[in-house]
Parts: sequence; C-alpha cells; structure tokens
Amino acid sequence: MATTTTIPGTLGGTPESSTPAIRVRDLRKNYGAIQAVRGISMEVAPGEIFGLIGPDGAGKTSTFQILAGVMEATSGVADVFSRPARETRAQTGYLTQSFSLYPDLTVSENIRYIGDLRHVPADEIESRAQRYLWMFDMGRFSNRLAGKLSGGMKQKLSLVAALVPEPHVLLLDEPTTGVDPVSRREFWDALAHLASDGLTILVATPYLDEAERCHRVAFMHLGELQQIGTPSELRSSLHVKRLELRASDLSRAEKILSEESGAREIISDVQRFGDRLDLLARDPLQAEELVNREMKAAGISVSEIRLADPTLENTFVATLRNIGHEMHETPFPARHTHRELKGQIAIGAEQLTMQFGSFTAVNNLQLQVRYGEIYGLLGANGAGKTTTIKMLCGLLDPTRGKVQLAGADRAQSARSQAVRQRIGYMSQKFSLYDDLTIEENLEFFAGVYGVPEDERREKREWVLSFSGLEGKQDLITGSLPGGWKQRVAFGAAIMHEPSVLFLDEPTSGVDPLARRAFWTMINRLADEGTAVLVTTHYLEEAEQCNRLGLMVAGEFVAEGSPSGVKARQTGHLLEFVVDQPQKAADFLKLAGERWRVSLFGDRLHIISDASPEKAIAATTAQLNGIGMNVLEAREGRFSLEDVFISVVERARLQGKVASDDA
Repeated sequence: MATTTTIPGTLGGTPESSTPAIRVRDLRKNYGAIQAVRGISMEVAPGEIFGLIGPDGAGKTSTFQILAGVMEATSGVADVFSRPARETRAQTGYLTQSFSLYPDLTVSENIRYIGDLRHVPADEIESRAQRYLWMFDMGRFSNRLAGKLSGGMKQKLSLVAALVPEPHVLLLDEPTTGVDPVSRREFWDALAHLASDGLTILVATPYLDEAERCHRVAFMHLGELQQIGTPSELRSSLHVKRLELRASDLSRAEKILSEESGAREIISDVQRFGDRLDLLARDPLQAEELVNREMKAAGISVSEIRLADPTLENTFVATLRNIGHEMHETPFPARHTHRELKGQIAIGAEQLTMQFGSFTAVNNLQLQVRYGEIYGLLGANGAGKTTTIKMLCGLLDPTRGKVQLAGADRAQSARSQAVRQRIGYMSQKFSLYDDLTIEENLEFFAGVYGVPEDERREKREWVLSFSGLEGKQDLITGSLPGGWKQRVAFGAAIMHEPSVLFLDEPTSGVDPLARRAFWTMINRLADEGTAVLVTTHYLEEAEQCNRLGLMVAGEFVAEGSPSGVKARQTGHLLEFVVDQPQKAADFLKLAGERWRVSLFGDRLHIISDASPEKAIAATTAQLNGIGMNVLEAREGRFSLEDVFISVVERARLQGKVASDDA
C-alpha cells in the first residue's frame, strides 16, 4: 500500500470542527480480482471543498459511489457525519459523470421530479427551486425544456436538482466536463458560496485549474492516495521552478532538452506549448545557462527565458512519475508526410456568414490556417464555433462567403471523396458507434477514410496502444469511460494521416497525463505538415496552439499567439490573500462589476483598469473598512481564462452577446 504524503497547513478558511463531515479509513473496493480502491484514508471538514484528482482508472468514481451509499465497500470505513454512508443517503447529493436530465421535461419539471423522488414536501420544492434558480441566474428559464439548454446550463440545472433536497454533503464527479469557461467560473463561484454556508463538497475534476479552487486536494492513482494538501502546498512540495522558454524552433529545442543526457540531469521535465517550452528545474540559474549553451550550439535563437512557479499540473505529472507511472508513447506508424505543403493555406474563409432565419450564427469571418500550424478556435457556448467548423468541413453550406479546404474551394467541391480523404474530423458529440466493439469501430473508420489494407493492422494496433487498451479490442465501445473513448476516437480520426485535422473538444474529460499524450501526438502531426484546427473549453490547453481566434457572437474579437493575445489584454490582474475570502469576494462583486472578481480557494483574483499600486491600495482600504484583513496583495499574470472572461464580459456589457442561453 502506498504511503500518503499529507502536507500540514491550514484549510484556507475552512470552518473548524472536531467532527469531520467525511471520514474514510482503509477503504477498499474489489471487482473480482481487480482492486479499484486499495485502502485509502482521508478526512474532509465541514464546509470544505476537497478535490479528488487522478488519471482514468484511479478509483475516484468507485470512491464516490461508496460515499454516496449506492455501492457497498469491500472493507473499511466510509462515514458521513459519523454514520455509515449508506445510512446518510438522504443527506448526500450526488452528481455522476453520466447524470442525465430528462430532455423532454422543463427545468421546473426536472426539479420537481427529483424533489418528489427525494421526498421533499411540494411547497418546499417550489421555494427551494426558486432560491437556487435565482442563485444560478436561471429563473427565466424555468419553462424551457432541459434538452434546449446549453451544456453549462444543463450542469447548473443538475446542481439545482441535487441541492433541492438540501444535502449536507455534495459529491460532484467531473461536473464541468464540456462546459465553457464562463459557465465553469460561474459554477465554481456558486460552489464557493455553498461551501461558505457550510455545505461540504467533494469534487473530482480533470481540469487542474479547477483544482486550484479547492481548499485541499488529494492525488489518487491505481486506487491509492499519493499526496494530500492545499494547492499551494502541493506546488511547493516539488521544490522546483518553472522556466518559460521562447525560441525560434521549439520542435528541435524540445528534442534537444528532452533527449540530451546532460540536459536531463538538470531539467526534470519539458513540455511543449504553442509558442513556448515549459522546463522544470531545481536550480533555475544552472538550467538557464544550459539552455543558452545548448540552443547556441544548435543555432536556435532564444527570445525569452522567464521564471515562473510550477503549476498544479506539473505537480500531478511529477507525482505520477515519482511512483513509476510514465507517459506511454508508442511511435505513430506514419507512412506519409505533408512537409512539402508547410506554409501553404490549408483552411481559408473569406466573409464567411451563416444565418438561421433572422439569427446570425457566424458573421463575416476571415480565417487562414496553414499546413504545419495548430490553430485554436475559442468561444463560449453559442459563439458559433461548431457552426464554423461545419461550414469549413463542407457539412453546412454558408449563407455567403468563400471556403478553401485542403486545396479545394466550393467550386471544386470540398465534399468530394478525394478532398474528404485528406481530412480528419473528431466531432464533439459523435465520433464512435457505441454498440460496436473497439476493433469494429476502427475497421469501419479505416474503410471510410480509405486506409490502405496493408496499413490497417499496424494503425489499429497503434490506436489500442495509444489508448492503453492493448488486448481489449473486443470491448463494446459504449462501455468505455469517457477519457478512454476520447483516445480511441482521436486515433480513429488520424489513422489515414490527414493533411487537415479538425478536433472539436478532443480532450474533454481526459486526465492531465493522457492530455499530454494527445498534445504530443498533435504536435508530431503538425511537425509533419498537418494543419490542425482545434476547439477546447480548457484554456490552459489552448496554450498548446500556435495561434488562437477568440469568437464572441459569431465574430473574432481577438486573434494571435497565446502570448500575443495575453499581452494585448488591457488592465491588470491582482491577487489578494485575505482572512475572509468569500465575504471579501461577495462585497467586491456588489461594489463593482461581478466578472472582475473571482475566488480561487483562499485567493481573490481581481481585474482592474487602474494602476496596480492604486488598485491594491483602494481595494485594501475597501476591505479594511468592513473589518477584513489583507494578508498579501500583488500583481499577477493574466491566464488565457482571465483574458477570455474579460473579453466575453466586456462584449456582453456592450450588448454584443446576451446572457448564457438567453
């Protein structure tokens, strides 16, 4: 059994209590010979947001099901407020990964059904529903069919339904997978409110920027807890610094720093992004000297080396590596290259417009994506991303405008078989047939894409290896967890080695280690000349793109490299540590524009148009004036999510985009 490292420290404002809300001791769950949960122990305090993080197959969902009282443990203790979990089911709310609303019922009808199911008095269902719908700004949608809501609104409705019985503990198993950044931030702000009111929340998430919002986090792997602590404690436990390297040839630089034995002794991790490499090193000065020496010897010009703190994702990957779990990378059996096309336009759009009746989904869009480039198409739900992709692929005829795709324009028929075999497409909602086996799916798509017979076997074997499913080709695809299914779908989309690849939220629900494997492969394809257009709601992932286009209401409002988009952001990001974080956030939201304030665990992020000095002084005075103490204040750096939220909210204030789902 693994020894869990518990890092001592405060809970970042978590209420003190001698009785834990959740108490787990030596918990085990076996499925025949498979040990899903292997003797884990932990405690969660009342009012705490506790994050359970781990790769696919770590045992998180089994743990949730035992705590929810829907599954018996093989052995061990799982108590909720000092009683066995099965006896406290009425006081526990549980959102599963696969929780599905009834799409043909309205918002109110879904809530009423859940309330009746949980034996809530009818008058209480109504009053509680109104209260929680108001909290999530959903009151105006009470008569809308659930099937007509966006992904973010569906998740909010699921949360409302779970809250109507007024549970004491809330279990959330990946609640924001597929939800856009604006809705995700609103969702987490609501969780922070609920926790400050005393609700205990245990949450699993594949997004480690969300884990930053938890009071404490536990890393779980192969049924065992490896490390527990606050996000800042976990990051500090690495005892390394992160260097952001910007250079003229990132592909070669990555190879040199990853493979040279001398470099590997000094640099513990190398990760490639769209316009930089991230390097981890215990001695940053020594690492910087090595980088400059190696790059000069290779003839690679270095434009910047910037020192930064490690991320929680760095900690996650390092923890797995320390226990011997490395990324399994099987070389792709490439038979073709598109290097000769590099620099030419692969995807082009001129004045691209799509109207549905009086509604304009995409308005006058101009776009160029070149072979060898990874382009990120970003936007909230309803921004027009999927409609744009369908027009670019030839699946939807635009109202007006021109499309160029893989050397063909509309006049040459982008829908021709010859053009289609140059394109790979991984859809957001449909990529595989659930009632076929993995092998049957791969054989089907190999046939559709025209993979030569002599290449099919090695390509199928590569997909199984990439997915971690060697020897499991006879499994029914619908039985796979979401992360594994995404890997198979990605493999199916690239078996024919397309020169143009469309990926619509390819890593939704995929754990951080698998996400790295995805992007390693995407970068390899781009290095060989493939043009890649990708959408994602996980904006830390969007840093992997060479260029980005941020859409609002069917139009581009920002475009450029990740660093360029952030550099053009107006205002300043300020980070405050205060003694009463939730109360401070609520006060500042009432005093100004709500979108400028967000709570990350025990830290406040505030976007201000004033100078950092003036803004820090003014905010400190405001908080001191209502009896709160500012423990720390400094200027931080904008993340892409900060930029995204700022751009979308400024557009909303200008009337360019309505509230979510309005």
